[in-house]
Amino acid sequence: MKNHYDVAIIGAGISGSALFYALTHYTDIKKVVLLEKYHAPATLSSSGNNNSQTIHSGDIETNYTFEKAKKVARAAKLVSSYAFFHKLQNKSIFEYQKMAIGVGDKEVEFMKQRHEQFKEIYPDLEFFDKETLKEIEPNVIKLADGSDRPENVVGSGMRKSFCAMNFNSVANHMIEQSNFGEHKVIFNYKVKDIIEQGDGAYTIRANGNSPITASFVLVDAGAHSLYLAQSMGYGLELGCLPVSGSFYFIPGSKLQGKVYTVQNPKLPFAAIHGDPDVVAQGKTRLGPTALALPKLERFKSGTTMDFLKVFGFGSATTKIMWDLLSDSEIRNYIFRNFLYEIPSIGKKYFWEEAKKIIPSIRLDELTYAEGFGGIRPQVLDKNKKKLELGEKKIKSNKGITFNMTPSPGATSCMKNALLDMLEIVDYLKANIKYEKIKEELNEESLDWLE
Repeated sequence: MKNHYDVAIIGAGISGSALFYALTHYTDIKKVVLLEKYHAPATLSSSGNNNSQTIHSGDIETNYTFEKAKKVARAAKLVSSYAFFHKLQNKSIFEYQKMAIGVGDKEVEFMKQRHEQFKEIYPDLEFFDKETLKEIEPNVIKLADGSDRPENVVGSGMRKSFCAMNFNSVANHMIEQSNFGEHKVIFNYKVKDIIEQGDGAYTIRANGNSPITASFVLVDAGAHSLYLAQSMGYGLELGCLPVSGSFYFIPGSKLQGKVYTVQNPKLPFAAIHGDPDVVAQGKTRLGPTALALPKLERFKSGTTMDFLKVFGFGSATTKIMWDLLSDSEIRNYIFRNFLYEIPSIGKKYFWEEAKKIIPSIRLDELTYAEGFGGIRPQVLDKNKKKLELGEKKIKSNKGITFNMTPSPGATSCMKNALLDMLEIVDYLKANIKYEKIKEELNEESLDWLE
C-alpha cells in the first residue's frame, strides 16, 4: 500500500526528529514517516524561543540527585556527539562558560558539599570563590555603584563547555539527513485520531489529509501525547498539568556564560537562570517563570478544550493540587510567578528575583520577552495522587507507544530515541546497525539505556 509505513512518528519536535534519524540511520527499517501538525519542525517546545537552550548535563542543575545526574550526563553526551559528528559547532551547538552559584552562607555551604560530591561524575568541574567569580563573571558580583555585593558567593562549573544548543536547528538537521528513499516527512498533518486495525496495524487520520497506516506508531507530541493516548483508552490513570515558562531580556552580554541558581528542593519547577541567548543575539535572557495555564500550547489557540479532557478532574487531581497549595513555600512561589505575568507590576517583582544573578541590573533594563516561553506537560498520577516529574512513557506492548517529555526532554532526545528504537526493532524484528551508532555517538553498547 502506498500510504503504509513500517513506523509512523507523530510529532517533529526534537524528540520525534531524533527518533526519525535513529530509525533511518541505525536500523534496516525501510519505510518511516514523520508526521507534523505545523508547517515546519520544532516550532513548539523545541523552538529556541521556548526552552532554555541548555544541554542539561546535571553538573549545574542543583535539583538533580547524584544518581539522576549520572544518567542525564550520559544522555547529554549523545546529542552532543551527534552535533560534533556533523560538525555543528557554532551552528547549532555553542561553547560557553557555565556555573551554578550559591548566594549567602547556607547556599555557599550547600554548593561546597555538592561540588565535592559531583566531581566524581564531572572531573572537569571547577570551584569558584568570590574573587574568582569577580574575575570570570564580574556582573554576578558587582553592584550598581561598582562595589562588591556583601553576601558571600561561590560557584561550581566549567570555564569552557559546549553547553548551549539550538534544538530547533538540530531537529531540522536530523530531518534533512533522514528524508531519503522511502522515508518521508509530512507537514501540516494534524492527527485527528488513531485507530487500531484487526491486522496489527494502525490507521492515522487527519482532517484534510489522506489516512496513513503503520505497523508501529510512536507518539512524540508533547502534551498532546496524553490526549491521543486517552482517546485510545491508554493512560487513563494520568492527568496533565501544563506549566508555561516566560522570560525577560536585558540588552548586551551581561553574562559570560550560563549562570544557574540553587534550586529549592520543595519546588517542582526550575529556579531562574541567566543565559546569553543563542536566538535573540546581543541579549541576555533571564527566567523562566512558572505558571499553570489551561491549554496545551502556549501561543496557539484551540487547545483549551484538549486541556479540559486530559487534566483529569476528580478527587485524585483535587488532592494533588490541594497538597501543592497547602505548602506555604509552594503556594507563595505560585502566587509570585502569577504576579510576574501581570504587565503593570510583573517586571518589578521579577527584578527582585533577577538581582540574585545580576545585582547591578536596573529595572528599566528589563523587558518582557514577548513570544518567548513554552509549555511543559507535568504529569499527575491519579493512582499515586502526586505530581510526577521527568519523562513519562505509555507503552501498549501492541505496537503503539506515547511519550511525554518534560525537561530535560530535549537534552535526552537521542537517548529516548535509542530507547524507542530498541522497542520498535524488537517489535518489528528488524536489525540495528551498531557500528554506525559507535561511529557517530561513541557508544559501543546500548545496555545502559533504561
